[in-house]
Amino acid sequence: MVKQVEFKLKPQPRGCHLITHEILSQLPALPQTGLLNIFIKHTSAGLCINENADPDVQTDLAHILDHIVPERQPYFRHTFEGDDDMPAHAKSALTGNSLTIPISRGRLNLGTWQGVYLCEFRNHGGARHIVATIIGD
Repeated sequence: MVKQVEFKLKPQPRGCHLITHEILSQLPALPQTGLLNIFIKHTSAGLCINENADPDVQTDLAHILDHIVPERQPYFRHTFEGDDDMPAHAKSALTGNSLTIPISRGRLNLGTWQGVYLCEFRNHGGARHIVATIIGD
């Protein structure tokens, strides 16, 4: 069985946001075993799995990424869409645009302290489009 759904995430401000429950609310019933692939259809935001318990992790991760790829660097040529645009593309390349998560016993088989993050790298990114593909039996 393969099922695929497309949906929009609610707009988020710049930063890293725990979206596990928002993803799950958009999915059909999960199979007993299988895989979920989620893909973000954007080049200025990313997805990652990280700690779901302490919100300081979300803040710290956003600050780390801003430190690694600061805005307004003299070597940036792609600047037409604003100071946050090229850094957003670079950060998206670092975090990635898709995740594959195992499904076991009809649930996402994440670790105890793991959750799915939307990493929004634009100041005004808007609603982000997701393609979720469920493969299972």
